[in-house]
Amino acid sequence: MSLFLQVVSVSKAIEEIRNLAVRCGSETIPLIEALNRILAEDVRSDVDIPGFTRSVVDGYAVRSADTTGSSDTIPSIFPLRGSVAMGASKVHSLRSGECIYVPTGGILPEGADAVVMIEYAEDIGREVLVKKPVAHGENILFFNEDFSSGDVVCKKGQRLSPQDIGVLAAAGCTDVPIVTIPRIGILSTGNELVPVNVHPLPGQVRDVNSYVVASFVREQGCTPVLYGIVRDDRDALRAAISTATAECDAVLISGGSSKDDRDMVAEIIRDRGDVLIHGIAIAPGKPTIIGRVGNKPVIGLPGHPASAFIVLVVIVRYLFAGMTGDMDSRVRSVPARLGQNIPSSRGREDYVRVILQDGIATPLFGKSGLLNTLVKSSGIVRIPAESEGLETGTLVEVMVW
Repeated sequence: MSLFLQVVSVSKAIEEIRNLAVRCGSETIPLIEALNRILAEDVRSDVDIPGFTRSVVDGYAVRSADTTGSSDTIPSIFPLRGSVAMGASKVHSLRSGECIYVPTGGILPEGADAVVMIEYAEDIGREVLVKKPVAHGENILFFNEDFSSGDVVCKKGQRLSPQDIGVLAAAGCTDVPIVTIPRIGILSTGNELVPVNVHPLPGQVRDVNSYVVASFVREQGCTPVLYGIVRDDRDALRAAISTATAECDAVLISGGSSKDDRDMVAEIIRDRGDVLIHGIAIAPGKPTIIGRVGNKPVIGLPGHPASAFIVLVVIVRYLFAGMTGDMDSRVRSVPARLGQNIPSSRGREDYVRVILQDGIATPLFGKSGLLNTLVKSSGIVRIPAESEGLETGTLVEVMVW
């Protein structure tokens, strides 16, 4: 067998994996169950929000012009005309020089255009002393100032937060159109692998990748389906891939992507479908496979957990975003200054783990198979393919975990 197929750039790999993504279907679920789900279509409000002009504080509704010059030393005196009851839809109209007490959320009386907070007023029985002027619109929320009827309140592709759930409730959305959760099959290959509950003998390692990959898949809003450890046996691997592609929307296979005598993943994918990429100009993660069986994406990840995780973060996440339409799937990044030189080789993108502290990103150099640098690091810094490294003090973007 040859060594790697033509090695492609990271940007080419991302483009290819985006093209592979098949958008999932949709379903409708109760609003109360929709937290962290992704909207399948825009949702519009069925009413004006708010449906009436209301106070946002406890205080006294007034005409703002009447409060001009009010102060602690020379307060303005307003006859108290009454109070607004919560939930009332009809209240007294306000005439110039008067005030009406309004609780937070209460409807603003006709004729008023501002509310004086109770902290700046003093009730002396039938009159109120106002000790601070207010401007037009102060401490009130105008009719449909938030949303008008028919406005989009949450957009397609939005991952719903608790705040979004509240907005949807205000918009009258009792049932939510959401994207069906993709099922992602996960296989770990290798004769050296043993389950995590087994004490490994010399030459054996625990199956870390199943857990790393499954956790990342779940974090991206998908459902991991674990098929366990598959030995380096052609028939067993072919059967496992066949089952996983039949039962899932995409399949991730860790191990078996390096080009050696044991490599069978690329060959089996090619026999059943297409190998689109085998080899990416990225470190770590060069031997990554991107292929498909039928219309199902099949990705071969490196066997080292740290390398597999970098490939998931940098490349594979675009597959999940394409399947779900998630517009919030971007990795969060923060600016920092390098605390140490980072050497690199031209022609590949290097992703170096760093510790981020007080705006300084300090590289955590280590061998690709080490796990401790993943745990100790705050994130990764990208070294462009055309660069021979970055110098101390360079401003970089840290992709934080």
